[in-house]
Amino acid sequence: MLRRRAGELAVGFAVAAIVGTAWTGGQAWADTLESALVQAYQNNPTLNSQRAGVRATDENVPVALSGYRPRVTVNAFGGEQITSAITRSLPSGLPPSYFTQNGNNATYGVGATITQTIFNGFQTANRTRQAEAQVLSARETLRVAEQTVLLNAVTAYMNLLRDTAILDLQRRNVEVLQEQLRQTRDRFNVGEVTRTDVAQSESSLAAGRSQVLLAQSNVATDAAIYRQVIGTVPGKLAAGTPVDRFSPQNLNAAVGLATATHPSVTSAQYNVDIAQQAVKVAEGALYPTLSVQGNYQKSLGTSLTTLDTSTASVLGQLTVPIYQGGAEYALVRQAKETLGQNRLNFDVARDQVRQFVAQSWGQLDAAKANIDATTAQVQASEIALNGVREEARVGQRTTFDVLTAQQTLVNARVSLVSAQRDRVVASYTLLSAVGRLMPPVLGLHVPIYSSMVHYQQVRDSWAGVRTPDGR
Repeated sequence: MLRRRAGELAVGFAVAAIVGTAWTGGQAWADTLESALVQAYQNNPTLNSQRAGVRATDENVPVALSGYRPRVTVNAFGGEQITSAITRSLPSGLPPSYFTQNGNNATYGVGATITQTIFNGFQTANRTRQAEAQVLSARETLRVAEQTVLLNAVTAYMNLLRDTAILDLQRRNVEVLQEQLRQTRDRFNVGEVTRTDVAQSESSLAAGRSQVLLAQSNVATDAAIYRQVIGTVPGKLAAGTPVDRFSPQNLNAAVGLATATHPSVTSAQYNVDIAQQAVKVAEGALYPTLSVQGNYQKSLGTSLTTLDTSTASVLGQLTVPIYQGGAEYALVRQAKETLGQNRLNFDVARDQVRQFVAQSWGQLDAAKANIDATTAQVQASEIALNGVREEARVGQRTTFDVLTAQQTLVNARVSLVSAQRDRVVASYTLLSAVGRLMPPVLGLHVPIYSSMVHYQQVRDSWAGVRTPDGR
């Protein structure tokens, strides 16, 4: 009976890894890692928030382009006007005469002003380039967020799968320990073992039950994290598989690809472009500005004697800054320092990516080797446990030896489960490190979010307060 329980324990992980454990009542289908990634890509609130941030950044471009367009204002006035005037007449050779004029009249009018900037030190052009670079940087930041969310989804999925398998192992271990305790008590009753052996079996069973409770807590925590990251309640989980085939074949190729195309690096590069344009915008404040203003005003009843007045004008205005307290010069210097900082940040981003790739590569190699080591450990522990049981049967081993061998086997199988989880997560981590953890690379069947669609909808918009989706 005890040997049969050990056999069930030997296949515990395989069963758990293939069929998983149901977490929603009555669900019969199995969640795959690929479907979990699809759900995370569509449902994760952090990712959707980042997409909204990109759409908000898109609006910087029409804001900058507004500098090329005219500004039109309309004004109107109206009301009751009370007039009291005293005038003096100075006829030649005669004393002055005084006249008093009192009255009230209704006065009102309308007007319009159109202002068009002709030249402003190239600030509009540079602001437009800066806004476009901000859009590109925001898109790369979105790619970073996508990779982070997908990697978090892989980690959440594999953690739940691992801890579910560990829970199954610990439950089976308790079953074996219960059988061991029953046999030990039977042997104690016939005088083959002492009370110490029974106590050791009871202690091991209590420890096993404690491990089951801990494993249940871990699974509950993993299920909550799964729901947070992926956006759905987990069902039965199918086994995950590594994605080594999508990664470069050697470390040098991985580093070269990452330092050239990783979104963290390209985002830092666009930030340098943004800072360069900021310097030009600040310098533009030192240039003259030229604008043309057209004005029309029509007034009725402006005085007791004037019934109707109309004025129209088209004027050019040239403003040449000479000295305005030094703020413009400080802003130029500040922008240059920010540019230098962003260039250093670009170097930092490349160094961080290079380090992350090397670290991920080493972790993947270690995970591969760890599976071989833990597999050998499990096989050796199985042989050792069977041998100890046979020796204990003939009195050459104690109950404590059997319990120790049993726990060693359980620990080895837990290590193997963790190694298999680490193997899958490490392969996805390396793919993220080189900047290729994306739905098209993974072949996920999900509509790809395109930032270009919203950008094209709003870039040349002249008016309107509704967003493209109707809000």
